[in-house]
Amino acid sequence: MDMMIENKIAVITGAASGIGEATAKLLAKEGAKVIIGDVAQSAEAVVEEIKAVGGEALFVRCDVTDEKSVRNLMETATASYGRLDILVANAGIPEKKGPVHEMQLDDWQKVLNIDLNGVVLANKYAIQQMLKNGFGAIVNMGSILAHVGQVNSTAYSAAKAAVVNFSRSAAVTYATQGIRINCISPGYTETPLLAKLPEETKQAMIANHPIGRLGKPEEIAEAILFLVSDKASFITGTVLHVDGGYTAV
Repeated sequence: MDMMIENKIAVITGAASGIGEATAKLLAKEGAKVIIGDVAQSAEAVVEEIKAVGGEALFVRCDVTDEKSVRNLMETATASYGRLDILVANAGIPEKKGPVHEMQLDDWQKVLNIDLNGVVLANKYAIQQMLKNGFGAIVNMGSILAHVGQVNSTAYSAAKAAVVNFSRSAAVTYATQGIRINCISPGYTETPLLAKLPEETKQAMIANHPIGRLGKPEEIAEAILFLVSDKASFITGTVLHVDGGYTAV
């Protein structure tokens, strides 16, 4: 059976759980050699699961807010496998929601440091490696909240909106150099984070998705797989909404 990204070298940040974990497992299943960058040691368990079914994976501890740490992640990928083909800049955190007039600057800065600056740093050092090859595919993690307003969402919405336009600008910058850069904006997805929410909150989230349910991490991973594969070879600078119709209403 042909695999979509056989022998590709893929770095995924924030892959210890949720969408990142599902993406790491799927990319490995489709033939990629996967390097997981995360601060959580639980990423080692994801690596072991991938290896247990015949995949190839490596865990490199990485704090996406630390430039040296991000550079080490990308350089380790290249040193281990000879090149870097794919980046999925997925690492992110939620925000402490509240109105702007009550917002603490430290809370704002923490979210932007991880959800925006972390994406930018991952792109910076991945692109440095990809330019050596003359090719590469990047998917940056946006959100439906990059495109619609939500009560008391400040830093997260701002960071994700910035990721979207950063991705567009980076895409046109490197389009002639063989590097494709796209962004994916998922709807609310069944991750460990959402599992902790009260049932009434989850039902309210479901009601905002015309498809009538939340997304599954594996569904988001399938869209990411398409964007990093050669099947998407003419796609760059786009934002793919995988949101059950959330932003269509």
